[in-house]
Amino acid sequence: MGREALLRHPLAIAGALIATVSAVLFIVLIIAALAGLFENPYAGLLVFIALPAALIAGLLLIPIGVRLDRRARRRDPAAVLDWPVIDLRRERTRRVWLLITALTAVNLAVVLLAGYGALHWMESPTFCGQVCHTPMHPQFTAWNAGPHARTPCVACHIGEGARGFVHAKLAGVRQLAHVITGSYPQPVPPGTEMAPGAQALRCVSCHQPERLPGDRIRVVREYADDETNTENATTLHVQLGEPSSGQRAIHWHANPDIRVEYVAADEKRETIPWIKVTDAQGREKEFIAANASASASTAGERRTMDCIDCHNTVGHPMAPAPERAVDNAIAQGLIDRQLPFVRREGVRLVSATYASHDQAASAIDSGLRGFYAKQGKFDNRALARSVAALQDVYRRNVFPAMKVTWGAYPNQLGHVATTGCFRCHDGEHAALDGSVISADCEYCHK
Repeated sequence: MGREALLRHPLAIAGALIATVSAVLFIVLIIAALAGLFENPYAGLLVFIALPAALIAGLLLIPIGVRLDRRARRRDPAAVLDWPVIDLRRERTRRVWLLITALTAVNLAVVLLAGYGALHWMESPTFCGQVCHTPMHPQFTAWNAGPHARTPCVACHIGEGARGFVHAKLAGVRQLAHVITGSYPQPVPPGTEMAPGAQALRCVSCHQPERLPGDRIRVVREYADDETNTENATTLHVQLGEPSSGQRAIHWHANPDIRVEYVAADEKRETIPWIKVTDAQGREKEFIAANASASASTAGERRTMDCIDCHNTVGHPMAPAPERAVDNAIAQGLIDRQLPFVRREGVRLVSATYASHDQAASAIDSGLRGFYAKQGKFDNRALARSVAALQDVYRRNVFPAMKVTWGAYPNQLGHVATTGCFRCHDGEHAALDGSVISADCEYCHK
């Protein structure tokens, strides 16, 4: 009776077809994933969520159809739907069924291609920065000009495994609701909705800690506001160190045998009242800031330190201050240093408040040209190049529509424009035994 009901009721037959197709597709896509054909996190939405859900739905339809068939037969055995007879011996019937089969195959291919195209589009930076996440325009612009411009957003913003995927998707639903209702914060908080450790897992997939290039020499060029834009060059010997070496250097914090936990008292994680270090032998030591209370360890979210605690703007870097941005443009030759007072005037113009990028571009152009028109002789091509560079400096770092201005997203890599390293290495975070987290410059520089 059950087998006959399965073959009779349309709902049961539909359930069997859905379950069979879903199972076949699931197996095929699993094999494709193991072969490395799917690299984006959104593929999991189809393979591990959509197809299993369709399979379960199909399996549930089967007993429902059987039950409905039995109920109909009990009520009126004569009223049960009789299926039409399909005679494949007739040439016309065979042609119709061949056509239906071919169209079904074509439709299935179209659906699969459309689904894959949708997944590929949803993982693209264009979708993240321009289509759905309008408030992310500042980050999208900075990402385009940054060192990770070829790395898609989802490569860093979705954590490993099902937990990271679900966390990202739930956050995305909330963010979409905020975009639709216009209730998103301005500016968007740094690091918002990021699962702890999600980004660091992605970092080490490309930046292998055991293959660091060694120490580096870095030259920082700054310019004065005088007529000749006097240059001051600072040379830094930066001790990167290897995480596994145990050496007291910058990447000691990335040592897999060392765990550094901390509590941040603010959203930007600039005030850190409590720190706990667990060494390779499992010994723990807690450090509390001089002005922190005894309950500092529970005063905020507890996090385990990873790459992003220092490299927090590496994905979409913005200059922390107009002076730094203009100095970098001069050092790169984008702004002509031979123009008198160009550094002073450039900083003045990009520091001003404008209602939009268009207004800023117009004001920078007229302001700089107006200044040099009063000076007499100057190089028109150098001036035009410098105007364009200053306009670009403003466009990449200030976004009036989102209320993003200089310093909105502080870069914690260093300690010049922000507290950075001194959030912990201030010489004032002390343990019960009297030891403190050192502020010795030799830890990082020679």
